[in-house]
Amino acid sequence: MLLVALGAMGSPALAIDVELTLAQAKQVMASARGPMEAAASNDEMFAIIKAADKNSRIGDDPATKPCGSSAILRTKTYWFEYFGREEGRRSKVAKQEVRMPEAKIQEILNMPNLEMEIGLCGQEEFFAEGADVALQQGATNVMAVDKGKPSRGRKIPGSKMDYVSRFSARFAYQDFDPQAVTNIVVFFPDGKLVTIEADFSKIK
Repeated sequence: MLLVALGAMGSPALAIDVELTLAQAKQVMASARGPMEAAASNDEMFAIIKAADKNSRIGDDPATKPCGSSAILRTKTYWFEYFGREEGRRSKVAKQEVRMPEAKIQEILNMPNLEMEIGLCGQEEFFAEGADVALQQGATNVMAVDKGKPSRGRKIPGSKMDYVSRFSARFAYQDFDPQAVTNIVVFFPDGKLVTIEADFSKIK
């Protein structure tokens, strides 16, 4: 854990749901499953999935700001909603009820880490190589317990020099405060910093 001050924080935010019960998990899955079961077409199901992806994203919206910085937070609630939608989709295909085994639900309840996928923009293909990431809470940086290698930059259509790279990181729930005002800070080897305000009031 690195203790450094990195500037002002964002506005106060609510908490990520970390301590969910089995009953709450099933309720989240049922809420996500319903719209998929009611969808009249594949296009409607795709629209539901796309909207859910947007709801789990913080930072810039790639649809309106392609060369921006954002992160998808894959919390426990994210996974329960994801698998709830999968239950709905598979039930429609199979024309019978498809449900996740309770043991698998319990595995998600016991997940120790918050997973996130971070998207960044730079001006050459390998701009994100060597980047590191931390959760900034006050003067404390909570470092990731696991981090994937940034992808090779993908050129943004219509742009002459802008590339998008993504990488994943996991943070132990026990290492950070899900109720604290938080920034995601990406450190580059050249000293550059990118800060994404993590509004936990929108992410459960």
